[in-house]
Amino acid sequence: MIIGRKEEIAKLKRAYHSEYSEFVAVYGRRRIGKTFLIRETFKDGFTFQYSGVFKASNKEQLELFHKSLLEQGLDPSEDAPKSWFDAFYLLEHLIKKSTEPRKVIFLDELPWMDSRNSRFIPAFEHFWNGWASARKDILLIICGSATSWIINKIFRNKGGLYNRVTFKIRLKQFSLYECEELVQALRLPFNRNMIIEGYMVMGGVPFYWTKLAKNMSMGQNINNLFLNEEGELHNEFRYLYSSMFNTPEKYIKVVEALSGKQSGLTRDEIISKASLSNNGHISQVLEDLIECGFVRKYCHTGKHLKDALYQLMDCYTLFYYQFVRLAHGVDEEYWVRKMQTPTYNTWCGIAFERICLLHTRQIKSAIGISGILANLYSWFVKKNEDHPGVQIDLIIDRADNVINICEMKYAPDGYRLTSSELTKIRNRLSVFKLYIPRKKSAQPVLITSNGVIQNNNSFEIPLQVTGDQLFQP
Repeated sequence: MIIGRKEEIAKLKRAYHSEYSEFVAVYGRRRIGKTFLIRETFKDGFTFQYSGVFKASNKEQLELFHKSLLEQGLDPSEDAPKSWFDAFYLLEHLIKKSTEPRKVIFLDELPWMDSRNSRFIPAFEHFWNGWASARKDILLIICGSATSWIINKIFRNKGGLYNRVTFKIRLKQFSLYECEELVQALRLPFNRNMIIEGYMVMGGVPFYWTKLAKNMSMGQNINNLFLNEEGELHNEFRYLYSSMFNTPEKYIKVVEALSGKQSGLTRDEIISKASLSNNGHISQVLEDLIECGFVRKYCHTGKHLKDALYQLMDCYTLFYYQFVRLAHGVDEEYWVRKMQTPTYNTWCGIAFERICLLHTRQIKSAIGISGILANLYSWFVKKNEDHPGVQIDLIIDRADNVINICEMKYAPDGYRLTSSELTKIRNRLSVFKLYIPRKKSAQPVLITSNGVIQNNNSFEIPLQVTGDQLFQP
């Protein structure tokens, strides 16, 4: 059963029903469900499928590829391939034998097939450009965990594969709505408060959610899966980055630097904090992290592009640096004890903000502006003689000259708007108004995980969004 993925499935089917040969690349972070999506969409309708093997030699890859060809119908009299040119020539023979009107070729973990000195890319280019694309009945689908390889060797290819991919499908993480669907499909006894708690740790990565046990609370699951040294996902961070990036060290240095700064860092600040060389490679690292959904790049209003900030968006990575990396000698009550600390409360605020930033479409819908064009960004100004510095993490700048300033608060028992907090919000609003055109008006929006407890202050901010509204499809 597939949860969500309607747009992605529609793209795959459109490629399948095309009157021409199509080249589809499905990419995204590890554990996001790329292989599952493709196999569930096409079931047993593959003319040929093969999955590369992690860290296998070129000789071993060719031997396994040949065995797969034989198992799927290649004539045994064909000689075993000595190179990838030979291997793809045999694949052509297998395809020619097929009587199916549409030949679906699925090459999973394609980056792992590109062993050192393998000459895989030239052979793959020749297969597509010199043979497959000239036909009208081929659907070639590639994917792999090493997302940076697909981005740099396929999408940014400057040779024969330049601009050859006809369908790019980036598989994103689930929304809260889709996580709730998955929880219900798995018959897990979690309400929306618990799902938000889980999302702050795991984001919308389906594989993580499938590991949750029915007989444990969300807190117990988090403790046992991620924090316990024997937990199944305790070492996930190391596998995550090493599988996605060929040289993970620089990527890890960048996300580690960003993990310590809530609002983000400029490129120069990242280089300084992570002790990296200032060259073109750091730009590629940042672009890869953005493409994979780990980092977002944004400019504050009135700032130049060179002053853009990079902000860590991956919930799991934030959780890792805050808790998993420091977890040693964990017992079954470890996470419960952590929930009573200031560190936990600070992390909750940051993690919930990330959830809101990942659900801006739902926020726009909740305040009734889905049909209004709007720019979304963060904003800050340093303190000066006239006012203190102000940081606002989400601003919705609307085409109807209204700007919504979003205040995001995590409070599973309901948020109580105190007089002091209301004063802070009003002060931020008054400072912000100094920097916007006169024709625009600014309105605060209060976004809470479980609603606002009514008191004399709660009515002062009429625009309110609850956690339930973030679960909209």
